[in-house]
Amino acid sequence: MILLLLLSLLCLPAGAATVRMAFGDNLPPYILVASKSGIEVDIVREALAWRGHVLQPVFMPMGRVPVSFLARKADAIMIDVGQDMAAAGGVYGDPPVIYHNYMYTLATRRLSIRTPSDLRKRWVMSFVGASSRYPEWFGKLDRNEHYVERNNQESQPQLLAMGRYDVVVSDRTIFTYYARQHERRDPHFRMPPVDEHARPKANPRDYRPVFRDARVRDDFNAGLAWLRKSGRYDAIYARYLNGE
Repeated sequence: MILLLLLSLLCLPAGAATVRMAFGDNLPPYILVASKSGIEVDIVREALAWRGHVLQPVFMPMGRVPVSFLARKADAIMIDVGQDMAAAGGVYGDPPVIYHNYMYTLATRRLSIRTPSDLRKRWVMSFVGASSRYPEWFGKLDRNEHYVERNNQESQPQLLAMGRYDVVVSDRTIFTYYARQHERRDPHFRMPPVDEHARPKANPRDYRPVFRDARVRDDFNAGLAWLRKSGRYDAIYARYLNGE
């Protein structure tokens, strides 16, 4: 085993590095901790590999991610959680994924959600931190008994289909993934048609990874650009959402 490890290191291109990168906790289909994979992890892994770097992912609660960088326990982090890492010597890369959050309702309800006031008296289920990230939409609802935030979003499609909630707030990819997972597991479950409503605007700067080494950052950006241009980026998404 030791011999194989040494041989693999010798085969790395000159200047290639093993990059210990901190990710948040389990968030299918973006982050799958058990298999050290997921859309987000695979894109980062392949972008780094474009110039010979090897990803060593580590997973932790989101709040500890920037702390791991400040404590020099990580060479890179997937997200800064609102802390400016430039002051700590971090260099920012291009965002490998951007979460696009929508408000979902059952199409049969024909609900109109165009302004925050349209959410009054509606039962709303969102992800943890939504009221802080989008205060104009959910800040006031945070004190409302009809509004809940849950870290595990797996049940969102099912609870919406059952009518337990009028509105669920989720990233489109996460919602689609879990809806299809429910359909595969339960032959009697079919996700009814849904409407996507006003999308709180995503800021790409919120999803930028941080690196300690500018050269590794540049190599990552180059690899990410290649993934997009070659079609490999879309193929990674398709593999997790469609089983392709």
